[in-house]
Amino acid sequence: MYLIDTHAHIYLPEFDADRATMMERAKNAGIKQILLPAIDSSTHPQMLQMEQEFEGCLAMIGLHPCSVNNKFGEEIDILKRYLSQRKFIAIGEIGLDFYWDKTFVQEQYEAFHQQIQIALSYGLPIVIHSRNAIDESIDVVKQYPGLRGVFHCFSGNLEQAEAIIGTGFMLGIGGVLTFKNAGLDKVIEKTGLQNVILETDAPYLAPVPFRGKRNEPAYTALVAEKLAMITGRDLEEVQKITTENAEKLFNLL
Repeated sequence: MYLIDTHAHIYLPEFDADRATMMERAKNAGIKQILLPAIDSSTHPQMLQMEQEFEGCLAMIGLHPCSVNNKFGEEIDILKRYLSQRKFIAIGEIGLDFYWDKTFVQEQYEAFHQQIQIALSYGLPIVIHSRNAIDESIDVVKQYPGLRGVFHCFSGNLEQAEAIIGTGFMLGIGGVLTFKNAGLDKVIEKTGLQNVILETDAPYLAPVPFRGKRNEPAYTALVAEKLAMITGRDLEEVQKITTENAEKLFNLL
């Protein structure tokens, strides 16, 4: 069996010193594919270069909510040009972030809606960033029947998880699952694996025992092991279910 890391920013400078050996560790850990979420035009070239250089890396395109400002339309035009030139596996990561800065809340909403419409026009899933904005992001998704995607780095409560699952969306589960007081383990214990895909969000949010250090795709295996422990399933079964969920959502078959 193999695993898919559905969300890793491994094109960022944090990996410049050991990118090749990091990728080798991922391969040795059974990670077959690594999906690369976009941030903005300042990092698109590095992301696409990563996709070219390393087998199994697949790029998304999108504008991260933390990169949204009053000129976000220029970024949307750039991603439209990319989409006219080649295929991507998803529109992401996109969404809302009310944690860092609320200066451009309205612009975040507008960029979110515009990118959802682009995703629908191309028949692509979306990858949602929803820090301190899970309920607001769910409300947006509900406006678009037939929309597919994942709430990346989900760390909400059971009610929110059930609402997301009710829309047909996936829960992106990563290192937070292993954090002692996060409470995510109790949520997943009740929801099960039917709508779960694995991710790292590398270089961020490394799982225990690497918490506080740089995260990397190889650690996807640690999240799978924790899921097996929580759900009482064999590790191979967890691998099978989460991998098939990812393959279906991102059309990787």
